[in-house]
Amino acid sequence: MGGKCVSVFKNNEKYTIRTGKVEDAEAVLEIQKSVIAEGDYLISVSEEFIQTLEQQREWIQGLLENRIETLIVAEINGEVVGWIVFLSQYRKRLSHTGSFGMMISKRYRGMGIGKMLIRALLDWAEKNPLIEKVCLGVFSTNHRAISLYKSMGFVEEGRKIKEIKINENEYVDDILMYKFVNKN
Repeated sequence: MGGKCVSVFKNNEKYTIRTGKVEDAEAVLEIQKSVIAEGDYLISVSEEFIQTLEQQREWIQGLLENRIETLIVAEINGEVVGWIVFLSQYRKRLSHTGSFGMMISKRYRGMGIGKMLIRALLDWAEKNPLIEKVCLGVFSTNHRAISLYKSMGFVEEGRKIKEIKINENEYVDDILMYKFVNKN
C-alpha cells in the first residue's frame, strides 16, 4: 500500500483503508483488547494480553521498518475501526511466506471491512516481490471468517485437531489456510 489511501463510500460513510502508522497505536491496542475480551475466536485471553501503549508503538514501528511485514488499518470518518497485520517468517527458507491476523471492532462487523482489509493486504503482497504465500489460522468454529477467506481465494491446507482448548471439555481445531501471490 505504501501509505496510499483508498476511500470507498458505503452506507453513506467514508471508509479509508491505509497503511497503519505509529499514531494508530492507541486505537489498534483498544480494538485488540476489546476483541480479545470477547473470547470467541482468539488464542489469547484477556489476562494474558498485557501489551502497553509504548510496546504497541514499538511493535508498529518495527512493522513499518520491515519490508516484508505491514499493518493496514480501516477508518470510518477518521476513526480506526479495524486492522490487519502481516507477519513474516525470519528464517531464510520461509521468508517468502507469512501470516495475517485481523481484528475489527464489534459494532463495525458485517459491513465489508474485513473483505476490504484482506483485499488491501493481498494487493500489498502481490506488489511485494519477496512475498509468495499468504497464510492464516482460523478456529474451526469461526464459520463467518472461514466463508470470507474462501470467498477471497484462500484454500484449506491443513488442520490441527483439538489445537485450542477452550475449557476442560471443549476443544477447537485450528484450520490452516493459504493463498499464493507472485506465482513463478
